[in-house]
Amino acid sequence: MIDGTLIGLVVAAVVIVFIITQAVKIVPEYERGVVFRLGRIQAPKGPGVFVIAPLLDRMRRVDLRTHTDDVPAQDVITRDNVTVQVNAVTYFNVVDPVRAVVSIEDYRVGTQQVAQTTLRSIIGQTSLDDLLTKRDEINQRLQQVIDEVTDPWGVKVTIVEVKDVLLPEGMRRAMARQAESERDRRAKVIHALGEQEAAENLGKAAEVLETHPAAMQLRTLSSMLELGAEQNSTVVFPVPMELLRLFDAHGSSGERTGRSPSTGPEAKADDGGGGSPEAPGSPEPSGPEDDDGGYRI
Repeated sequence: MIDGTLIGLVVAAVVIVFIITQAVKIVPEYERGVVFRLGRIQAPKGPGVFVIAPLLDRMRRVDLRTHTDDVPAQDVITRDNVTVQVNAVTYFNVVDPVRAVVSIEDYRVGTQQVAQTTLRSIIGQTSLDDLLTKRDEINQRLQQVIDEVTDPWGVKVTIVEVKDVLLPEGMRRAMARQAESERDRRAKVIHALGEQEAAENLGKAAEVLETHPAAMQLRTLSSMLELGAEQNSTVVFPVPMELLRLFDAHGSSGERTGRSPSTGPEAKADDGGGGSPEAPGSPEPSGPEDDDGGYRI
């Protein structure tokens, strides 16, 4: 009799412990408990300690923290027919535990699949240049589209970031050549602008030197001083500009004198003067010239 009573007490204690463990639930701050009583949804429980009916209620825990899911690399053809590999990362959290449990079987898998398909769709509508330069706009579009799809599930997508864009090797070389050509163009334009400014300044300096001849002499002396400061074997012979101008003026006067009309027997013969033309083969006259243009023997 005593043994039967003891066994009964032990069984009763086990049943009580089982009921207590199944009835008493502890939910942390970042979770909520969604309770189904006889298959019907109840208000979410938690955080803290609460009691449910062990055989009538079934509870499912839902994490409210932000989840991070990597979107695998997707082979996408952009709007300008360039094949790229794009991967991204998605940040989302549950805002309505009841809808996250009732509306979809697994909200994490569903969000990941929506992120993959949306990434392929948005990148396919974007050109390569926009994909590389307008990354923030693409991220915002991805976040808006994915959030609209997951909102009925009680899931809020907060951030979607495109992590990496992998280009084909040929496209990388083409872009490198394009960047190099652009740099060369900028260098040539800058060099041409520098030459233009230098020419304008040299023209102004020439006008000043022409107005003030002494400034040219000072500039020559300054250049000689710079050459003398360096230890080299350069020998400089300064020539005054006035001497060069004198030679130039003398040469110009000589050219004008050489072009003046000639006077003499040849001119007189050409003009039909008193002299007669010499016959071919005649002996060369010798002796002094007469006053009328003839020769005395």
